[in-house]
Amino acid sequence: MTELRLFNSLTRQLEPFVPIHPGEARVYTCGPTVYNYPHIGNMRAYVFADTLGRVLSYKGYKLTHVINITDVGHLTDDADAGEDKMEKMAAEKAQSIWDIAKHYTEAYWEDIRALNIRQPAHWSIATDYVPAMIEFAKSIADKHCYELESGLYFDTSTVANYGALARAKTEDGEGRIEQVDGKRHAADFAIWRKTPAGESRQMEWDSPWGKGAPGWHLECSVMSEALLGLPFDIHTGGIDHREIHHPNEIAQNQARCGGDHSGARIWMHNNFLIERSGKMSKSSGEFLRVQLLIDKGFHPLAYRLMCLQAHYRSELEFSWEGLQAAFVRLKRMVMGVEQLRSSTSQPATKPGEWWFERLSAFDDSVLDDLNTPKALIWIDDVLGLKNVNSGERLAVIKDMDAVLGLNLLMLNRQDLRVRPKSTLITEEEIEAALTTRKEARAAKDFARSDAIRDDLIAKGVEVMDGDPLGWDWKLDI
Repeated sequence: MTELRLFNSLTRQLEPFVPIHPGEARVYTCGPTVYNYPHIGNMRAYVFADTLGRVLSYKGYKLTHVINITDVGHLTDDADAGEDKMEKMAAEKAQSIWDIAKHYTEAYWEDIRALNIRQPAHWSIATDYVPAMIEFAKSIADKHCYELESGLYFDTSTVANYGALARAKTEDGEGRIEQVDGKRHAADFAIWRKTPAGESRQMEWDSPWGKGAPGWHLECSVMSEALLGLPFDIHTGGIDHREIHHPNEIAQNQARCGGDHSGARIWMHNNFLIERSGKMSKSSGEFLRVQLLIDKGFHPLAYRLMCLQAHYRSELEFSWEGLQAAFVRLKRMVMGVEQLRSSTSQPATKPGEWWFERLSAFDDSVLDDLNTPKALIWIDDVLGLKNVNSGERLAVIKDMDAVLGLNLLMLNRQDLRVRPKSTLITEEEIEAALTTRKEARAAKDFARSDAIRDDLIAKGVEVMDGDPLGWDWKLDI
């Protein structure tokens, strides 16, 4: 395969990637609403978007990637009902909405770093663009909007093929939005939400339609145009955005630019992460977030690998057993690379036929709509090769890992020993006890050896005698 092919949600088919600006790739990713910590299902979207960006960079495109931070305008119901998520959390916490936004934005960025997600060209903060949002709304209001007591609404009947992305006419898409009094059509949505009479919000601005705040959907149209221009190449997000948020973005872009101008040429969506116990919900208390995985003794890149083991358009079921299996696979990769580094006495020489065969197969995988499960097989294959220059194998793995982002050439086995939060014993104490135990076993003092093992088990340390990975121990979760 010589061209990158991507699945376009708008056409529901694979399409070759042909950049609008030769040699460049301009990508916009719907980022988080920073009213709470992101859960691991949210973070799957950014692993996917990062993988897309890495593939584009790998193929030589100059990448401009934008991820937005929504700190205003997102309601508790995506269909313009309920309270503003940011205002609601600020009230619950009795804190400034600005402090809420700052805290959860920084927490999100910590997860970005933990998962080795590259920094985008721009983090676009919604509140920085409110004046531009008002100007955007003014430019489309006369032909495409109408005013109600609650704000300015977009009339979806004024654009062609509204809801095509969601397949609203043939699938359970926009029809699930309930009718709201005053709306002309059920799918119409807020461009500007007025502050109700007698009330005040922490975030509100003056506008031609009264004091208030922008609608959530308006933000992405404005920021993508400002930073990438219209049209741009690729818009990504979770599959939940395909039904309401992204069709509304497209409608706004059509109103702004005319015709069937959807804003992005290709719309891409990752599928859901499924978790059966219900702990994906942010209302469940100890919901699943990256820090919880770390607290339970897992390196965060084990979760990245878990995501890569499934195609981004497939549902991925989360389980602790599945995460453990991904962690073991990551350990095997890291140890394999460690062995290559320790045995490399000469740098890579002129690439041989095996080199081109493996990289060609890897290319075919990632160029086929980011088929990372298949691409991972080729790293395993290179690690398993015998009688091949270690420097050459490292060079191939470096190229592959530039796409997969597992940081294989930087990690070592000690990096992957993550101490669970509930474990009191230190790594130094574990290593000292294991050294003493090995001495006891060498002296055939098995009673003492067993006593040390039992003491470690009582402290949450599993001693892994005969471990094929040579890991020696792990902390029990």
